[in-house]
Amino acid sequence: MSWNVSGSYFESCNCETACPCVFLSAPTTGECTALLGWHIDKGVHEGVRLDGLNVSLAVHSPGHMATTQWRAALYLDDQATQQQQEALGAIFSGASGGHPAVLASHIGEVVGVTVAPITFDGAGTSRAMCVGETADAKITAIAGQGGEQVTIANHPLAVAPGQVLVAARTDHLRYTDHGYEWELSQTNGFFSPFAYNG
Repeated sequence: MSWNVSGSYFESCNCETACPCVFLSAPTTGECTALLGWHIDKGVHEGVRLDGLNVSLAVHSPGHMATTQWRAALYLDDQATQQQQEALGAIFSGASGGHPAVLASHIGEVVGVTVAPITFDGAGTSRAMCVGETADAKITAIAGQGGEQVTIANHPLAVAPGQVLVAARTDHLRYTDHGYEWELSQTNGFFSPFAYNG
């Protein structure tokens, strides 16, 4: 298999800013609930183009993220064709290898894979994603010294390895599915570019 995808990544979680999980520390509340989103600017999987499509992952880690198996739900863009959905599922489930397979190794249970309308907005210092009636999240970068963005590099637990994270706060996060109901604000957020291949 030959594939690559690149674009914009962001996440919102229940930890205080900045989330200690990326430094292999325990989450601030003893567990972590997170909504992750990827917007693919350019991508191809075995000849199937994936440009412009979106993927989201809801994650619950009942303990330390580096040592506790996660429960996760995957959401695939309903604008994708059947072939594209299969390609997205193969990549973001980890079945096609690469870094998504490293992430998948932390998942103990996949509670669902759902095709849903997913919209992404990556304007300016904010990132936002809506997954049908299931999830809605927006984060905004924290203003650092001189108004510059606060960044984190070379963190050991990385969804987008090799990229510099921008530290953000959650404007709002709402998620309702698979028995979970999350409603958060003013908690941790991160965003960065991403690039995966296999």
